[in-house]
Amino acid sequence: MVILDNHLSKPGWCCSNFDGNGFFGDQYFNPDLWITGLTRMATLFNGVTNVVGMSLRNELRGPKQNVNDWYSYVDEMSYRYMQKGAEAVHSANPDVLVILSGLSYDSDLSFIQNRPVQLSFSGKLVFEVHWYAFSDGQAWVTGNPNQVCGRVAKDMMRRSGFLVDQGYPLFVSEYGVDQRGTNVNDNRYLNCFLGVAAELDLDWALWTLVGSYYLREGVIGLNEYYGVLNYNWCETRNSNFIERISALQSPFRGPGLSETKLHKVIFHPSTGLCVIRKSFLDPLRLGPCADSESWSYSSDKTLLVKGTYFCLQADESGTLAKLGIFCSDSNSKWEMIADSKMHLSSKLRNGKSICLDVDSSNAIVTNSCKCISKDNTCDPASQWFKLVDSTRSRSEEQSFLHFDSIFDLPGKGFLSNLMVGSI
Repeated sequence: MVILDNHLSKPGWCCSNFDGNGFFGDQYFNPDLWITGLTRMATLFNGVTNVVGMSLRNELRGPKQNVNDWYSYVDEMSYRYMQKGAEAVHSANPDVLVILSGLSYDSDLSFIQNRPVQLSFSGKLVFEVHWYAFSDGQAWVTGNPNQVCGRVAKDMMRRSGFLVDQGYPLFVSEYGVDQRGTNVNDNRYLNCFLGVAAELDLDWALWTLVGSYYLREGVIGLNEYYGVLNYNWCETRNSNFIERISALQSPFRGPGLSETKLHKVIFHPSTGLCVIRKSFLDPLRLGPCADSESWSYSSDKTLLVKGTYFCLQADESGTLAKLGIFCSDSNSKWEMIADSKMHLSSKLRNGKSICLDVDSSNAIVTNSCKCISKDNTCDPASQWFKLVDSTRSRSEEQSFLHFDSIFDLPGKGFLSNLMVGSI
């Protein structure tokens, strides 16, 4: 499936605040030509069924950006800029999704909360957002991961995530990390991102598939360390990363999945796996989310295997978590603690707090809670879990792989984004 993305007006590498491509009226951003271009592309691909959407403009930015010009709504029959672009695409191609980006490098759609977009059509409007580790500088290195994740996730909800609660599709059309796994800022961010993406059941596209470029910013054969493929495009750069995102390639609660089957899964962002069990006699462990247990989380904070009397229990620190049927004790109550809301914590009978954890064999254990203080040197990733609402059953698990923006170049295909989000 292809989404057409109007990236720049003057060809080149994107982006800066002063490249002349940032906002309507900039040196290389003529709004009339932009409307003409959108109309021609929408017309060209009208009836091409695998072209499913059009993103009106990538990463609006720069000193001229402002909310009023983003809207520029005059009356019911007169629009400018984003709303006019949306109407132009819809008029030329009524079947294609219309995708609107926000301000500040596509990180801010907060203005929509109190000022809805007014359009002549409905049922095909999508909002997009970009989210990288560097969106917050080096905060993931200099700050405590729990605190940074809590703050950044809250800010994301304020700036764009609220749209999910309002019933709009929200598409994270760019995210990604250094695939070498050596960037601490990226690594910590990714654990938080995957937790939020699973919890909100977001659609997403990964930057990027490409392993290298013919030419980028004057450099011939530049290595793309955010690329899924290696330099020669022959194999994946990091197979562990592919495993981690696989659980999110299918919707947890997408269209067509029965709400009568609503349950929880316990998702572990650091591995991309979920808590599973083979039988009541076998220890709980991490495994494919397709094989996940169905859990319920009661008002008294008990985690029950749905349809049974068995609940998750803590024993002693450093021991296996277990299932039991005496579920009224404190060691059967689990709270989401810390700013990240990703530590599942319980109290032992002696009053000591412990957290759910994973050992080297992927068995589910309990240990002292990590990184609850302001320490920025520790890494809580093994103890981060998300209780994710799901309506999919094991038989409904499917994986989707599709590409965004495919171009043919001599000698080698160029695919700018790998879209592996849910549909």
